[in-house]
Amino acid sequence: MLYDCVEATADLDLKDRDAITRGVRDAYGDSHWVDVEGIVDAIQDPRTPAGVAYRFYLNNIQENADGWVTKDSWELCFSEEDPIQPGEQISIGFDGSLRGDSSGIIGCRLRDGKLFKLGLWENPRTDPEWEVDVLSVEAAVHNAFRTYKVEWMYGDPPYWQEALGRWAMEFGEDRVFEYWTNRPTRMAQATERFHSAVAMQDLKHENDPDLSRHVLNAVTREVPQGILITKDSPRSKKKIDLAVCAILAFEARADAIADGRLNARRRRVIGF
Repeated sequence: MLYDCVEATADLDLKDRDAITRGVRDAYGDSHWVDVEGIVDAIQDPRTPAGVAYRFYLNNIQENADGWVTKDSWELCFSEEDPIQPGEQISIGFDGSLRGDSSGIIGCRLRDGKLFKLGLWENPRTDPEWEVDVLSVEAAVHNAFRTYKVEWMYGDPPYWQEALGRWAMEFGEDRVFEYWTNRPTRMAQATERFHSAVAMQDLKHENDPDLSRHVLNAVTREVPQGILITKDSPRSKKKIDLAVCAILAFEARADAIADGRLNARRRRVIGF
């Protein structure tokens, strides 16, 4: 068996166009027919995960090449200014489990896309009988709606479909919606929008250690519909549930704004 593969120099700065251009030329060798500039454009497209850039365009497999969001790009989105205050308009992303995985709730401020943690229930892996505290999750959701002006909530229904239905009846069917994360087309589009927002610093976060840990734990999984995120292995202890929540919260923010809810006064109908 003959194997021919030329790798670009390792650890290239994907933001350095000149370095990337040299790397592409190295990787493609005497393949003079390739569109070098087009490949460089694809590598530097904010929607292209670093793992895809290294693996497909530069023939360069490195540790954590499949990582979804880099630590540097995530840290650039950190903002300690303008903290989120009670009464502000937010959206919510909820991803729930009962036993194996974590359950989490992430909020996202409508006016600037700033993310913050509303709750996390993570399996400590020390108690085989551990279960998510359902009443605590319920209390956190109710507290979020009492504290903030929740304009849009997306929740992944498995295990929690009945609860989502109740919350919709209680808080408004125009504010609480199911969002099935196992539908790859819709989820890949939402994942791409979130990743692009991080790359362009179009979102912010409070540097919550749990949210940061889950976001940086996520790796990419390629499907025909695009890029999804997953754990680095099925049995991995590195959780990513808050990353899923953040994607849902950011997507809920976009849909709330598209619906005209940013700074819009909510009408009240009073019967006599």
